[in-house]
Amino acid sequence: MTLSIPELPLLTLSDDELALIHLLRADMMRDRYALLLRDAYFNGEQLIRDLGISIPPQLKSLHTVIGWPRVGVESLEERIDLEAFRWADGSDSSELTEIAEANDLFDESSLAHLDALVYGREYLAVGSGSCDEDCPPLISAESPLDMTLMWDARLRMGTAALRECQADSYIESGPEERMLVLYLPDQTVMCLPNASGGWEVVDRDMHDLGVVPVVRLANRQRTADRVGKSEITPEVMSITDAACRRLMGMEVAAEFFGAPQRYILGASESAFQDAEGNALDAWQTYIGRMLGLERDENGDIPTVGQFPAHDPSGMTKIIDLYARIMASQMSVAPHVLGYSSDNPASADAIRFADNRQVKKAERRIRRFSAGWQQAMRLALWVRDGEPPDTTRRIETVWRNPATPTVAAQVDATVKLVQANILLADSDVTLEMAGFTEAQRQHIAADRRRSAGRSSSNALLDRLAALSASDAPASANPPEVDLGVDSLG
Repeated sequence: MTLSIPELPLLTLSDDELALIHLLRADMMRDRYALLLRDAYFNGEQLIRDLGISIPPQLKSLHTVIGWPRVGVESLEERIDLEAFRWADGSDSSELTEIAEANDLFDESSLAHLDALVYGREYLAVGSGSCDEDCPPLISAESPLDMTLMWDARLRMGTAALRECQADSYIESGPEERMLVLYLPDQTVMCLPNASGGWEVVDRDMHDLGVVPVVRLANRQRTADRVGKSEITPEVMSITDAACRRLMGMEVAAEFFGAPQRYILGASESAFQDAEGNALDAWQTYIGRMLGLERDENGDIPTVGQFPAHDPSGMTKIIDLYARIMASQMSVAPHVLGYSSDNPASADAIRFADNRQVKKAERRIRRFSAGWQQAMRLALWVRDGEPPDTTRRIETVWRNPATPTVAAQVDATVKLVQANILLADSDVTLEMAGFTEAQRQHIAADRRRSAGRSSSNALLDRLAALSASDAPASANPPEVDLGVDSLG
């Protein structure tokens, strides 16, 4: 007789797991400064490097901010809107919509895209829900400040991931206590610090997926750099610093040269004294405007003059130059950054200036689509306990990143329908006309109801026609010998 002894989850980290944690934490800490620097430029909190020439010590604490990095990144992110998930074969996609709405992905996706553009990457972690068996799987967007991923370029997938964050509420821990979450292909390990300075395992989720349930949304990848790069490049940071220094120079000039300086030649000392013979300070002398001056001993009137006031147009031209350079770096129209000219740009010129940013948005959508589709397939895998059918492909629906007019979209769609290239009742036709996914679903439901009413009305009309055709025969029925006598 043999007894089967159940295996208990390990309450301590193995040597391999501990070594993996140290490796991943070192990788996360190595990039943390660069990520925080980009975050500071995005929030306008960067420290401007003063050259120590034109700024007096009294104005060292003056902090000027110009929000060009934020404007450029947000203008690109505003063109990347995730609208829906659906099956490519056209089947019912309600299960995908249920998972997305349960995780508020259509709102959270904008936060993930913004972080990916600012930091160069963002992570999507997939796990089982914590409420009950019917709870939908959990998809959460995680900042690269708290998470890192070990990537296998050959397999194009992660081999391990680590997240260091504040302890979850369901784990009994002290305030502000940190926890580690180690994502492995077969399990997810949650750890809390112990008294000896190590880590104590508090939970092991044995999911046995065979893959790490973490997806990376990378921005501006290269073959030698799969991690991604930020939209806030060194060029953007350099131009931002230069523009901030020019703004600070304008502030200094306004303090020292904003009020025009005057000079007086041949005035007596009494002109700078009050009625009691006390010397006036510089400000009282200036605002007094020298309303009255006495003649000197020779009878000559003192000469009063004024130096030219400070003209800030020279610095504003330099800032306009920086704005044009920044516009080329961020692929936005110059007027978005505040640059204006005497001749306003035409509508065609504005659309031409937006073409490059539209193309950048289309490339980001193509890269981000693969990450969201992979995260949704992992969520189905976690929910069902088995991998989804590989023959069924998931599609992501995005809003058009360009800004065409409604009339232009509808006109182009109508011409395609008239040329029999598109069907009038096709969902693709509605998508090209500019309708959102929710609007297309409402239109499809309205069409089904209208078709049902038309079928019902046609059936009623047919029955009424049949009744009308049978009415004369039923009004004067022919005499039929029913054989009553024979039947008895």
